[in-house]
Amino acid sequence: YGTRGVGYDVAYLIHQVRRELGLTQHWPIVIVGLGNLGHALANYGGFEARGFRTAALVDADPAKVGERIAGLAVRHVDELGDIVNEHPGAIGVISTPASAAQEVAERLVAAGVRSILNFAPAVIQVPERVSVRKVDLAVELQILAYYEQRKATLADVRRRGRAVADLAQL
Repeated sequence: YGTRGVGYDVAYLIHQVRRELGLTQHWPIVIVGLGNLGHALANYGGFEARGFRTAALVDADPAKVGERIAGLAVRHVDELGDIVNEHPGAIGVISTPASAAQEVAERLVAAGVRSILNFAPAVIQVPERVSVRKVDLAVELQILAYYEQRKATLADVRRRGRAVADLAQL
């Protein structure tokens, strides 16, 4: 998209990248499970800037149904079919306990959801036509711990190397 000798129209280039990534529209997301994590996700302000809008909040607990979070009323999980019909192309976000994750995934698929982001600490099974991304915070922490350990080991090796070099000069 550049012009030789001139460079790039940055705004146009950003638009083209967003188009290729499917981010030229605001994708609706449906968050299922309004415990602590679900509340945090519902109140997260960064989705909008990245092309996502929270379209609905859903829970199975009758005590949570009707509660307002981030300007949206929590709806009952039995309404998933209606919600997905109201928001075509919705992406499901599972933030339930592990014990409920598979049932929620099945309900999302039955409602017509084709993409699921799973925060529940469980592996879910869905048909091949449905895309699933799993977010496991413990795994992410393990990855960071690995890099911290590598940095500490490298720093120790460097310290030892300098000490050996200093002894060699004596």
